[in-house]
Amino acid sequence: MNWQEMLAAAQKMDTRSIARCISLIEDEDDGFEELLSSLPPKTKKNIIGITGPPGAGKSTLTDGLIGEFINQGKTVAVLCVDPSSPFHLGALLGDRIRMSGWYTHPNVFIRSLATRGSLGGLHPRIIEITELLKALSFDLIIIETVGVGQSEIEIAGLADATVVVLVPEAGDEVQTMKAGLMEIADIFVVNKSDRPEANHFATYLKAMTHAAGKDAPVISTVASEKTGLPELASVITQHLALDTDNKRKALLLAERAYQLIRNQKMKSISKSVLAKEIEKAIQQHQFNLYHFIQSFDHGK
Repeated sequence: MNWQEMLAAAQKMDTRSIARCISLIEDEDDGFEELLSSLPPKTKKNIIGITGPPGAGKSTLTDGLIGEFINQGKTVAVLCVDPSSPFHLGALLGDRIRMSGWYTHPNVFIRSLATRGSLGGLHPRIIEITELLKALSFDLIIIETVGVGQSEIEIAGLADATVVVLVPEAGDEVQTMKAGLMEIADIFVVNKSDRPEANHFATYLKAMTHAAGKDAPVISTVASEKTGLPELASVITQHLALDTDNKRKALLLAERAYQLIRNQKMKSISKSVLAKEIEKAIQQHQFNLYHFIQSFDHGK
């Protein structure tokens, strides 16, 4: 099956074809660039980013949100970004068993992706895969990341609503990553809010967002018991409807465009040829790295 046939079937919401299109993009197989360039531009804001430190209950929360949106009659695509296995670079899958009840649901598509060493905590082709899903008929796209940290703010540029999930014991953790959190969070969730100090922690988060001049809602949930999820789903929907600033998204896409343009220009350059040229220059005692680069760039 060629990419045109796969895309046509994916646009009819055929689950296997959607998965095949994602694999085509992931593996950079023949036709993936043509597939991507054929996608119609979509301006609809429907991407929800779920992030937070390990153990915060992101997968359970995502599972509950899927249920809330399905009950509203929406179709949902979920991309779960997991750490890579050091052996085969595939996703470790981790807590995906928590969402196993949705894998066969006709209105839900779930795909686990490996970070493959990407420093931002996301898959290196996450933007392209998201663009594919945006071009299909999903009402909402949920992206759950491996965690949150100073280097993992890509999700804020990609998502239209970024949900940061924390637990009541995360006070010290919040202090160490406060600047990053304030930058990326559109909505805070205090999950496992039946634990001691949960109310105090939620009040602290509200004060912190107010001090930072940011009006980010703080929602308390107990995801394992479905408590607080209707309110969270409502707040997310409200945020998606806002006319928000596109500056973060433009910066992320500019960085990705820069990488793609650079890679395109580097296609004709062979490392083996470079090595032979450098070896020759070293033998002649004439090698200077920066002179070599300048000469190479000018075709000398």
